[in-house]
Amino acid sequence: MQLWLIPLLPLAGFAVNGLFGRRFSKAVVNTIAVGSVLLSFLWVLKTLSALGAFNGGLEEAYREHYYTWIQSGALSINVDFAIDRLTAVWLMIVTGVGLLIHIYAVGYMAHEGGYYRFFAYLNLFMFFMLVLVLGANFLLLFVGWEGVGLCSYLLIGFYFLEKFATDAGNKAFIVNRIGDFGFALAIFLIGVHFKSLDFSTVFSAIKPMPVEAEVGWITAAGLLLLVGATGKSAQIPLYVWLPDAMAGPTPVSALIHAATMVTAGVYMVARSSQIYLHSAFSLDVVAIIGIATAFIAATIGLCQNDIKKVFAYSTVSQLGYMFVGLGTGAFSAGVFHVMTHAFFKALLFLGAGSVIHALSGEQDLRKMGGLAKKIPITCITLFCAGVAIAGVPPFSGFHSKDAILEAAYEHAPWIYWVGVITAGMTAFYVFRALFLCFFGEYRGPAEEHMHGHGHDDHGHAHGGVHESPAVMWVPLAILAVLSLGGGYINIPRFLEPLYGAEHDAPAWLMYVSVVAGLLGIAVAYLFYVVSPSLPEALAKAFSGPYRWIYNKYYVDEFYDSTVVRPVVDGSREVLWRGADVDVIDGAVNGVGTFARATGALLRRAQSGYIRSYAAWVLAGSILVVVLMGFVWVGR
Repeated sequence: MQLWLIPLLPLAGFAVNGLFGRRFSKAVVNTIAVGSVLLSFLWVLKTLSALGAFNGGLEEAYREHYYTWIQSGALSINVDFAIDRLTAVWLMIVTGVGLLIHIYAVGYMAHEGGYYRFFAYLNLFMFFMLVLVLGANFLLLFVGWEGVGLCSYLLIGFYFLEKFATDAGNKAFIVNRIGDFGFALAIFLIGVHFKSLDFSTVFSAIKPMPVEAEVGWITAAGLLLLVGATGKSAQIPLYVWLPDAMAGPTPVSALIHAATMVTAGVYMVARSSQIYLHSAFSLDVVAIIGIATAFIAATIGLCQNDIKKVFAYSTVSQLGYMFVGLGTGAFSAGVFHVMTHAFFKALLFLGAGSVIHALSGEQDLRKMGGLAKKIPITCITLFCAGVAIAGVPPFSGFHSKDAILEAAYEHAPWIYWVGVITAGMTAFYVFRALFLCFFGEYRGPAEEHMHGHGHDDHGHAHGGVHESPAVMWVPLAILAVLSLGGGYINIPRFLEPLYGAEHDAPAWLMYVSVVAGLLGIAVAYLFYVVSPSLPEALAKAFSGPYRWIYNKYYVDEFYDSTVVRPVVDGSREVLWRGADVDVIDGAVNGVGTFARATGALLRRAQSGYIRSYAAWVLAGSILVVVLMGFVWVGR
């Protein structure tokens, strides 16, 4: 099947544009970048069709061996790619949604500097994500894992001349290194116990083992894997990098949040399901981390005014939902939500980019309003994403979110009820953003004062608010259709060979979550369309809680004061001034000073005068006689 072609095609696009793109026209760069991803997507379709994935086949994994990478004693690690049904879902999401984002970026980035560099990075991102999901062992997965971390750093900090962008790129990179340390420890632990990192070998050995009644090595491996997942998939306590990732161009936000990096942690936990099914404790921790993240991120999203930040915290919250599905044992439901989320979240971010494009780079919801008539396609498609993420039946988010909440109720009813409240808040803050953007009166500067569409504050003049070009709105329309109807792609049924059949749940659970979503929409309409003065009045009445939520619970400030500043100050005072300057530099400089002083002293003996040399000879002779006298007396 030549699985290696799937990631190799985007890698070729990266290499060609990265090495020669400076000399190419934008049309050539577009052809290479978009064409490589299109070919990869088509090869995925061909491969899955040949394996029978679309007509009931692929019940067993298909595998290709390329070469032995590491051979050390009993440990043998191969470069192997494999496809099973879980991989198939991710391949379709990564290449399909990734292709739409690449096409959209052609229009969005048309007037940006570093054009060829941007598309080279996007292609490299695709390559590493495809390696991550195709890899047949933990180490190859880790290669892709680290690769998407590198690409996120490059793309988030794409506007490297701006300090906010470089700070955001550094933050994403450093926070993810913390999570990656846990993942690396888990890999070492698994390798020590099984003398293998191959998925089929490890999971076949774990499957007959009893479930750990107490915390053992399987639980330790599960918790360490979760540490890695909290970094990549932005869960508590390592979620803080993701909102700042908005510093990158909007297509980057869509790619990271919808199709690639943030789903890597979900994939890794779903792939390692046998580990978690043999440790009830680590499974519970996954669920608790997920529901806490979903709830807290949703509360923060209530008060954000930057349209991209609203959707960023929505991503954190929805990822929490996915972890609730995984942690309650409903792995297929969690993966189902990955797919539907890819549709409506890519649409939300790309739609936000279309709004920013129309408003000369403006991202503040308080300076929008009344845009429904001026950018109708963007408006309609964003409302399609809104009803999907709000869980309005029969649209895509309804199917996947309810599958997770039903599993949560069977696992622990309190998780279900927190999830329902979170669903209501999700519907509220998403429609708050949509109503502020498209309804009411326009609150921004006069159109004649707009200087350019300024993608993320970088743009060119266009002469007023206008709809995005077809290269941008066509991907929006496709994603809108998928957001509305994607829930009928029955992923839980497709994944039954891996995770078993779904469990039936009481019908009233569905009605409760639907009502919560509809209520959230209704309250948002009341606050921001019917009575726009209400939110300000409530903010004043509850100024204390509002201040905490508006400032994101001061988590960044807490990390800055307890982690960042002590590390920076300690490094400066202890490592630099103490160790480097005082000890290392002091020793080196001291040797030089000693040598210089000794040389200065000896230089006096080399005066060139015969009388001086005679005096030194006499002094030396006297010294020798005195020393010999002491030696003779000592005998």
